[in-house]
Amino acid sequence: MRTNGRFGARRLLALPLVLLTTASATGQTLSIERANRVAMEKIAAVGFNQTPRALLADHRRLTAALAAMKTGRKGVVDAFVVVAGLDSDAVFGREAREAGRVLSQRFDAMGRTIVLAAGDGEDAPASPANLAIALARVGELADPEDAVVLYTTSHGSASEGIAYNDRARGRGAISPARLKAMLDDAGVRNRLVIVSACYSGIFVPKLADDRSVVISAAAANRSSFGCDSGNDWTYWGDALVNRAMRKAQPLAAAFEEARVSVAAWEAADKFTPSKPQISVGDDVGTWLGPLEVRMPTVATASVGRSPAGEK
Repeated sequence: MRTNGRFGARRLLALPLVLLTTASATGQTLSIERANRVAMEKIAAVGFNQTPRALLADHRRLTAALAAMKTGRKGVVDAFVVVAGLDSDAVFGREAREAGRVLSQRFDAMGRTIVLAAGDGEDAPASPANLAIALARVGELADPEDAVVLYTTSHGSASEGIAYNDRARGRGAISPARLKAMLDDAGVRNRLVIVSACYSGIFVPKLADDRSVVISAAAANRSSFGCDSGNDWTYWGDALVNRAMRKAQPLAAAFEEARVSVAAWEAADKFTPSKPQISVGDDVGTWLGPLEVRMPTVATASVGRSPAGEK
């Protein structure tokens, strides 16, 4: 099944407090105020529908996942993989879990990979705070020559950034500035950041530097596609991770293959092109080269149903 956009802005506008006090009609203003009051009363009574036991279970899953992470190997350029599916629509959880397996294998990061996923499941729960904690833990474990591979998948907004929406746990967003602050505070300067979301091109100029590769599923003013909850992958996740990055080819070639695939799928469906973006820093070869020398020489088969059907 295909969708005609990922429309993350609509998700962000569904935050509990609708603070629109500039409505011109008094009746409309009072209606909004009543809606705010009802929302606050619900949050005060039950929070985001999590019991204390559920909160404790979440805490234990995150703690266990962090504790299982191995340190970097001395004298070896190691990768640490962090994957976050930040929306509880099931497609993002499916994509995050398989992306964790693919990226861990490609970058020789077994034991140094953590997957966070919103919604139900046994994964450590995804949230902006938990993503920051995971990156901080990577910073503790990594040596200066090591790299972090971060993959996020969710809805997105041209103004707020990556949408966070978990029906039980909360809602919010991660802006480009906030994500940069998380990465900088972790202290790992060698990084590959892949943001799969509508309007994710807004992250590229903020995160780009000499030691980083930044990839986005769409330009700053474009939607990306395939986020229907019943899908196994979004368009970009399927093209880049599930297909191109399973092959023994350099990252730049994998990006180009995925870009061409997505453009063809969008043209077939008469969608406005998403225009994925990439920035490659001048000094990334110092860490990306050693990682790509060790990537598997035999391609693995794609998993799940393509959101683009049989194209």
